[in-house]
Amino acid sequence: MKSFKNKVAAITGAASGMGRTLALELARRGCNLALSDVNETELVKTAELAGKHGVRVTIQKLDVAKREAVYDWAEQVVRDHGKVNLIFNNAGVALTTTLEHVKISDFEWIMGINFWGVVYGTQAFLPHLKASGDGHIINTSSLFGLMAVPTQGTYNASKFAVRGYTEALRMELEMEGTPVSATCVHPGGIATNIAMAGKVDPIMEKLTGTTEEQQKRRANKLINVTTAESAALQILTAVEKNERRVLVGNDAKMLDKVIRICGSAYQVLVMRQLRKMNKKSSQGARSAA
Repeated sequence: MKSFKNKVAAITGAASGMGRTLALELARRGCNLALSDVNETELVKTAELAGKHGVRVTIQKLDVAKREAVYDWAEQVVRDHGKVNLIFNNAGVALTTTLEHVKISDFEWIMGINFWGVVYGTQAFLPHLKASGDGHIINTSSLFGLMAVPTQGTYNASKFAVRGYTEALRMELEMEGTPVSATCVHPGGIATNIAMAGKVDPIMEKLTGTTEEQQKRRANKLINVTTAESAALQILTAVEKNERRVLVGNDAKMLDKVIRICGSAYQVLVMRQLRKMNKKSSQGARSAA
């Protein structure tokens, strides 16, 4: 897909972060948009900003964890726009907890959005992408779909699943010889609201000695590496080049190299860094006291 002009792109999680910046950059390039999110107020704002570029924009309040709703939306997009060329399965949430203490309901919640939302979006839109004659599926995994981190096991599980699903999908599409391709996106730390909007299990306060708000702010500071605008540009460039995988941000590229070189020994490096960070936090807390 060398040009997005006059194409139709569907984007989940379009109310903020990468979803919003993808929508605005695609609109700037003349791509019509079908946008969805659970946050209807911010979704309307995204649509208004994108509409200033003179493209057609439709919106739908949508929970991607609900299969029938995703399929209904896909059908509605085609009715509204006549076709659809791209689906960005971008919606995602975060959950901080240990795998020993995680509530099954919370585990199902994060998998429903981060993984099943990708599956539903892919299956609902794929027939329409084939019919367009020029389609592309863009599924958002994460740097944490390449490496694991303590207290992020549920997020890791969802994002590793997206990676495996998308890589297998890409090969199957090639085997079939369809006019549709797939790219897996692995963002590093992106300056979005995902950390502040995520869930933190109450058990984490007992384990870390810090409040939920403190943990969210710390996580938000750590991921504030690459702007959402830069991430959108990198993703669209990868789609234009039909890349199988795109590592978004220098941190993602660097850590991917570390993982390739070290193999499973990267876990030793992760633990060493975490102990150093926790020691620094404890010293800071004692000084403040």
